[in-house]
Amino acid sequence: MKAARTGTRGYACLAEIEAPPARVWRALTEPALVRIWSGADAWIDARAGGQYRVGDRERCREARIDVYEPNRRLRLIYFVERGMPPCASAIVDDFLLDSRKGPGRTSLRLLGSGISEAAAWDAFYKRVRVGWERGMARLKVALEKPPRMRPLPRPPAEPPLPGLDY
Repeated sequence: MKAARTGTRGYACLAEIEAPPARVWRALTEPALVRIWSGADAWIDARAGGQYRVGDRERCREARIDVYEPNRRLRLIYFVERGMPPCASAIVDDFLLDSRKGPGRTSLRLLGSGISEAAAWDAFYKRVRVGWERGMARLKVALEKPPRMRPLPRPPAEPPLPGLDY
């Protein structure tokens, strides 16, 4: 007989981004910028004790901002989502920004923890871990290769209509 899994598990992601920490920080804490790289709505009260919500009506992750150190560290403590099994620990995402690799470069580390090892949490764990791997990659691309605004095409110059060119 298998023993029940009773501990917690976590994940780690690293993105080396060719952008200064201030730009990476803004991309993590300004709702309009979060929407660009995450593809989801964002509501952020950017301060210690504030709220951090990303998602839509069907699937939204909501957290309290526990640590807010601009350009250095952002730690989120998540509320348990509706319909999730009970969990004895807090689910945490800790973003650490490091610029020691040179000016204009940021190492962004994400350390996630507190997800139950119970089988009932397996799908959630996989969704969150894979979601952050993809999200960090999109964040890197959004900061290093921002979309360029294409000029609007000019309408063709048309000759005046006879009789209306007065």
